[in-house]
Amino acid sequence: MGAGPAGAAAAHVAASRGLRVALVDKARFPRDKLCGGGFTGRSYLYFTEIFGEEIPARLIETKTAVEFHADGQPLGLLPQIPPMHLTMRVDLDAEMQRRALAAGARDFSGCRVSQIDTATPALVLADGRRLSARVLIGADGVNSQVAKALFGRSYDRAQIGFGLEVEATPGPDNAAAPLRIDFGAADWGYGWHFPKRESSTIGIGGVLSRNADMKASMAAYLYRLGRDPALPCKGHHLPFGEVRKTPGRRAVLLAGDAAGLVDPITGEGIAYAMKSGQLAALAAAEALAEGAPASALRRYRKALRPVHRAMRQARAIRVLLFSRLFRPAFIAAFRGSGRLRHLYMRLLAGEIEYGDMARATLRRLPGFLLRGLQMGDSGRAGDKRS
Repeated sequence: MGAGPAGAAAAHVAASRGLRVALVDKARFPRDKLCGGGFTGRSYLYFTEIFGEEIPARLIETKTAVEFHADGQPLGLLPQIPPMHLTMRVDLDAEMQRRALAAGARDFSGCRVSQIDTATPALVLADGRRLSARVLIGADGVNSQVAKALFGRSYDRAQIGFGLEVEATPGPDNAAAPLRIDFGAADWGYGWHFPKRESSTIGIGGVLSRNADMKASMAAYLYRLGRDPALPCKGHHLPFGEVRKTPGRRAVLLAGDAAGLVDPITGEGIAYAMKSGQLAALAAAEALAEGAPASALRRYRKALRPVHRAMRQARAIRVLLFSRLFRPAFIAAFRGSGRLRHLYMRLLAGEIEYGDMARATLRRLPGFLLRGLQMGDSGRAGDKRS
């Protein structure tokens, strides 16, 4: 259920293995999707792995430079980064859905679901049709109906993130302009400007409970970029590191945003959506081959261990980036260390994993601790003098 990157990947993998697949989504494709459209090296790798060929060049734009800012101050420009790709979700998702249908999945796009039976499992569509299945994969986003049917709610409001975004007119220099990342544009989050041929995607995202007025933060960020602060923006929840330790129940699995598989630091979700959809489909195929559909979750959880481990490592590093104690020291180190910036970009590009980043960060932890304490003492001294 759900035909975005997670659902389309799952449907393609399952159908390619000879399973009967119904690909259900309330929208008809192509449809627009609120998303920055960052298509990282990890996403590129997973797309090739799942669909058997590289993503078509017409779907992506490639950038090889990025500039970092923090609290309005420049941290540096990296002119030669690993390739970072940008895409428009309206085109990307339609392409993946098309590939899933070509592999043999049946098209149930434009079909709303009125009822979910997680025991059978089965879906009842708004027009009264009932689709029974041996395994159900819920890839229906952060507001997942399947997750709600399983656990009573789609997400924990205390942990959820939130993003605001606009698709602005492209600037005259968009073709040559670098990516831009702004730490501190939102609390426990960041801002981004992704310059594309047809638009400028500008947004901020952060932990919802730590941002009392996201609209004001967005207006301030637009103003900082020289854009009209009154530009109409759209918002959506982000499972910003709120990983579901148990992504389903028996023969019902959750993938992508529905399973909380969004990078806790970057907010990037396309890569892990595709990967989790692939792993869910493989777990389902193995369970069905052995006549034990209820074993699908056990198999899926085992396959997801590396992804969950990466999420835990990212959450640990996130404290250094976003907490009030460590953040000034980390930003100072980020400004002064080209190696640290390159590690960050290699991570985004999928060349290294969070374990590599964690080890590099731990080596710098004593310095972060000392610098953080010194900055804290300096701040307190300044308060007393004033």
